[in-house]
Amino acid sequence: MISRRDALVLGSGLAGVVLATRTVLAQSRYPERPIRLVIPFVPGGVTDVVGRHWANAMKALLGSVVIENQGGAGGTIGAAAVARAAADGYTLLLGSAPSLVVNPIAGPTRYDPVSDFAPISILGVVPVAFVVNPALPARNLAELVAYAKANPGKLSYGTPGAGTMGHLGGELLKSLAGTSDVVHVPYKGAGPALSDVIGGQIPLALLSVNGQMLELHQSGKVRIISVAAATRLVSAPDIPTVVEQDFPGLVTHNFYGLFAPAATPLAIVEQMSHATRTAMADDKFREQLVAAGFEPYRDASSEAARRFLADEIARWRPVITAAGLKLGTRRSGSDRA
Repeated sequence: MISRRDALVLGSGLAGVVLATRTVLAQSRYPERPIRLVIPFVPGGVTDVVGRHWANAMKALLGSVVIENQGGAGGTIGAAAVARAAADGYTLLLGSAPSLVVNPIAGPTRYDPVSDFAPISILGVVPVAFVVNPALPARNLAELVAYAKANPGKLSYGTPGAGTMGHLGGELLKSLAGTSDVVHVPYKGAGPALSDVIGGQIPLALLSVNGQMLELHQSGKVRIISVAAATRLVSAPDIPTVVEQDFPGLVTHNFYGLFAPAATPLAIVEQMSHATRTAMADDKFREQLVAAGFEPYRDASSEAARRFLADEIARWRPVITAAGLKLGTRRSGSDRA
């Protein structure tokens, strides 16, 4: 005969089994409705492009994905909304360096980039390029540094704005090369900075690689002396990297990845990560990313995404701190990242 105490224990155990079974069944049916992908910038920028490519690729793998642009404050408004969303797999963030690295370090923000999100996959990166006017006598980074040291206070570099990856890459080069008197010239976007390099108003700009820039390089209107990447780009295999030019610590890129609220069940995170890896293995999807200016990331697993974000925060914290960037006082070139 079962005692009352044993009956209570047995009942509690059965309740736990039922609850666990319901949880597994609920997750096995995921997704049952459209997934909302929050892009924390206004429509029309590069983040929007990669988000829509991913959403299209997911139709056959996860079902409908609805894009929701929540721009403002360098990506922090949309990121904060996702951090506070229900952790059920139906709200995701397309995170990038501004929303998950630069602004949280220059903060405060209403979220922690590590503890408030569950990394799913890194989709791709966009490296920064060192673009010079052809009149500048520098064809590689060593010659650029030599020119800066031979002409103290005379070299300036343009970027899309304070706090952008171009700005941080320039500050990092100054630190590594010992050229602290190189002057930063922040613009309101990449277009004006590139135009002034072409026109000779500034000799150098640090800008994210894109198709227009590569065309100008091929035509000789500008010269890209290096890309701040670890390996040569699929879209520009003829241009040497900072690693090849003996500046391995100068790798500088924006990144684009998928992140869920922190408490999202691991089974759902892994299901989304698996779907993303499946898409990344498709040549057509990868070609779409390359055509849009992205370098597809080599490992789309959730663990790789977690390591990647941690490494980026550790790398850029001292640079951002040394540059004195403060959220709310700095002015980025555009909210259309």
